[in-house]
Amino acid sequence: MIENLKIEDVLFLDIETVPQYPEYKNLPDKIKPLWDKKAIRLVKSETETPEELYSRAGIYAEFGKIICISTGIVYGNTFRVKSFFGDDEKILLDEFAGLLNGYYNQTRHLLCGHNGKEFDFPYIARRMLVHGITLPKILNLHGKKPWEIPHLDTMELWRFGDYKSYTSLELLTAIFGIPSPKDNIDGSMVGKVYWEEKNLEKIVEYCQKDTLAVAQILLRYMGRPLIEEENVVIP
Repeated sequence: MIENLKIEDVLFLDIETVPQYPEYKNLPDKIKPLWDKKAIRLVKSETETPEELYSRAGIYAEFGKIICISTGIVYGNTFRVKSFFGDDEKILLDEFAGLLNGYYNQTRHLLCGHNGKEFDFPYIARRMLVHGITLPKILNLHGKKPWEIPHLDTMELWRFGDYKSYTSLELLTAIFGIPSPKDNIDGSMVGKVYWEEKNLEKIVEYCQKDTLAVAQILLRYMGRPLIEEENVVIP
């Protein structure tokens, strides 16, 4: 499939998510018992409580929110980045939907992420529905056959049919000799950086690095040269 891929038709992306509220105690009364039920299935020891587990709420679209979507395209030997970010999730999702509806609405277009099929793409779609945003064509999978789904996943491609394990983006960048995007923050720190440090810019920078890393991985799969650092364009 990727041998004949026109990489200019691919929109690379990565998202960063956090719990919807800064702490467990801030959860609305109608949501708190629902999180408690969810947390029961997450406990790994008898001492863990729903309150302690709330830091993990951001990975679930029902209890988390998106604070950044970084996108990128390969154009010649350059990589152009555009990010949608902010505290108001509806605004950034509206803007991202506008990008998809305006420029990525043809059958040739593809979305690409690392573990995107399991996380990024469905998370975005679910949060759009929560906010009453009509799903762009490229995210609306209803009625599509598996071979019609316009999504690429660099983790799935790496599996070659093996579904036994998860391979991180950090590991793939290491073995392919690609600069690591995890040089000053990783996913487990995003909630703290957002709610406690209130440093959204740091998260956006991290998200952009992940998006570039996804593109570099796909280029490696295709046997093509990597994008040089000086050819990464960030407005």
